[in-house]
Amino acid sequence: MGPSQRAAWLDELSSGPLDGCVDVVVIGGGVTGAGCALDLALRGRSVALLEQRDLASGTSSRSSKLIHGGLRYLQRLEFGLVSESLKERRLLLGLLAPHLVRPVQFLYPIRRGWRERLRTGAGILLYSLMAGSGPHAIGSHRHFGARGTQQLAPGLHGKVRGGIAYWDGQTDDARLVVAIARTAAAHGARILTSTRVQELIVTDGAVRGVIAHCGETGRTLRLDADAVINATGVWTSQIEQLAERDSPQENSSRTRIRASKGIHLLVPRDRIDLSCGLIVPTPPSVLFVVPWGDRWIIGTTDSDWDLGYAHPAASSADIDLLLQRLNDVLADPISRDDICGVYAGLRPLVAGDSPSDAEQSAKLSREHTITRAAPGLVSVAGGKYTTYRVMAADTVETALAEVEAARGRTPPKFARRRRDAAARRSATSVTPLVGAAGYEERRRRQDEIAASAGISRAAAVHLLERHGDRIDEVVELIAEQPDLAAPLAEGHPYLRAEVTHAVRSEAALHLDDVLTRRTRLSVESWDRGADVAQDTAELMAAELGWSPETIEREVWHYHARVEAERESQTRPDDQTADAVRLGAPDIRR
Repeated sequence: MGPSQRAAWLDELSSGPLDGCVDVVVIGGGVTGAGCALDLALRGRSVALLEQRDLASGTSSRSSKLIHGGLRYLQRLEFGLVSESLKERRLLLGLLAPHLVRPVQFLYPIRRGWRERLRTGAGILLYSLMAGSGPHAIGSHRHFGARGTQQLAPGLHGKVRGGIAYWDGQTDDARLVVAIARTAAAHGARILTSTRVQELIVTDGAVRGVIAHCGETGRTLRLDADAVINATGVWTSQIEQLAERDSPQENSSRTRIRASKGIHLLVPRDRIDLSCGLIVPTPPSVLFVVPWGDRWIIGTTDSDWDLGYAHPAASSADIDLLLQRLNDVLADPISRDDICGVYAGLRPLVAGDSPSDAEQSAKLSREHTITRAAPGLVSVAGGKYTTYRVMAADTVETALAEVEAARGRTPPKFARRRRDAAARRSATSVTPLVGAAGYEERRRRQDEIAASAGISRAAAVHLLERHGDRIDEVVELIAEQPDLAAPLAEGHPYLRAEVTHAVRSEAALHLDDVLTRRTRLSVESWDRGADVAQDTAELMAAELGWSPETIEREVWHYHARVEAERESQTRPDDQTADAVRLGAPDIRR
């Protein structure tokens, strides 16, 4: 998924007076949209995925980085959701993405004595039983007394009477989306980022394609399709509104989205004395302290957001609230000076029609909802990151019913295998993602790989855990240009070769794509990646043919974004923080 491949896809989809024709257009390049594109491609369908910014540029890169069953959902008796999530966790840890998903241990501290231990212990026992056993089980739970808990988590204050440790999964969410998209592309999907849908094509009352604008080239393309999948998260309603102007509404319904903001803080590992992660109930939500390399991710908040969706801002009040909840359980309090990174994301929760909609967003279900928003238009919203594959499969089934209803409406410009594909079920549960198939073999040879590439063992492990068996692609770049083996940023594991690889193979088109999502320097480094912006831009320029003026513009935009984010985090509320954050223009046209 490099620039030449993107250009070829763009030419293919906008090459004539009628432009392109596919079975299904997917709008949205987050985890669910990428999952839909992969599912469709594996069923033999022609599919184009259109994303207005970058892969995972919205909610899908701003999560708590957990692949989990949702322990707290057991309290709401959502057994089906938890069971489904735990099944998906096993798949991701085992077959689908073992290079990107790994076990992480959490401690649940007991503060109120035996009643709390009994109640919580029963829930965690049920959670462990539902997780099952077998080759991809990741460890059972264990009870600790006050002394054992103190040894496991010395950083907790002295009121802790014991604890229960259990296991869950963790991933780099943005990299998982890239892996899903790359896998979809390998099976025939066309992935176009920086491509915004401007109109829906409505024919005889049904949605039959899209008109979109490429922000990189300025080209407009028309894509005819038998069905359109709306996987845009918090933008779901906006896409549905495009169909309402011309489409009759007797057989359609609107999806009611309630955007909930969650912020996360990153602090150095040595500032919190824990040997595992931490989960603490802090009404109305839950506090997570998640190990992340040499950092901790601390989250999250859960508050309604009704401002702009593209760049939600973390206010000073958000940060103070999270720090207060954290410091309530720590012996050595964390201050703002300890925070090296902050990010905010929006959960696209589905609100029902009941009076309880007025309740806190933290209490809304995380079940996903699929809506036939109009004939030919299928929307998917809500859900959990962990269950993206199930969400995609359910959405595709609904979309294929629309395809069958519209069969014969569009000329077969691209090869279609409808009759064979119609009988095929989703194959995503048995298809490893890019990087997974040869991961274990490469892991066994990591010392050999490190020696042959001239990099340290730690660097080889780092590359394996981010690229899996595609480490070969990065190593080949280093062999061609040995200076790419150097670190991108002092004190961080990312290599300069990963910048070149992000452009050539991972659809990175702008500096922000690399520093915020292909790497995490924008939140992991004290300078938010600003110090390496110039070097990174120059590496990208060699692949994308940027002029000196383009390099300067990319660096300026990135610095402006960093400064706007820092300043927004000093503002007291959502309105003022949002106004400051939007002061930095978007690099994409």
